[in-house]
Amino acid sequence: MTKRSPFHYFKTSPEIIRLAVMMYVRFPLSLRKVEDLLYGRGVEISHETVRFWWHRFGLIFAAELWKRRIEGMKSSRWQWHLDEMFVKIKGERHYLWRAVDHGGEVLESFVTETRDKKAALKFLKKAMRKHGQPEVIVIDRLRSYGAALKELRVADRQQTGRWVNNRAENSYLPFRRREKAMLRFRRMRSLQKFASVHASVSNHFNQERSPSCRHHFKADRAAALVEWRGLCAA
Repeated sequence: MTKRSPFHYFKTSPEIIRLAVMMYVRFPLSLRKVEDLLYGRGVEISHETVRFWWHRFGLIFAAELWKRRIEGMKSSRWQWHLDEMFVKIKGERHYLWRAVDHGGEVLESFVTETRDKKAALKFLKKAMRKHGQPEVIVIDRLRSYGAALKELRVADRQQTGRWVNNRAENSYLPFRRREKAMLRFRRMRSLQKFASVHASVSNHFNQERSPSCRHHFKADRAAALVEWRGLCAA
């Protein structure tokens, strides 16, 4: 029995839905700006429709991107960079924990109300259950990491030092720009959902800023766009 397409009950073409979700998640655009950009392409929809599409298909697209990534290559287990950032939800401070590999791809995102040992342990267990244990774990001077790694019996793999964790800190910049465009978040659940989807989409379109030739850059970018257009295709 063939699996029913997630676009089955929608009159709008899947190409337009994929484009709207990609524009909203990947770029720091508001819902109304996405509506205006689509109108310039001859697609007249409401910004609430863009919101509905993102909530309906965001996790579906992220799951398929993750599945294709796992089929194409193994998860990174060489070096992880761990860090946490402050995110305000209704004026209260929350923490977004993130694990980034040596290439700058976000492996895991996890939202908590605290940043103690219990929260760090829960985050690390989730990441290691999904990706395995890395050979090197780069952390900052937060004691919660050390206590959690000690309980997991991998404390000998940790590294700390000045500027060694810039990889994780720089990876927050696209998310900060996106958070500003969304006027912040109102619930932990919505923050967790968007952080996970944003990480998958960013990883998919990520082009490392290395001295590679323009021809290879254009080929990789075109391949990523073609693969995105084929998500959830029947």
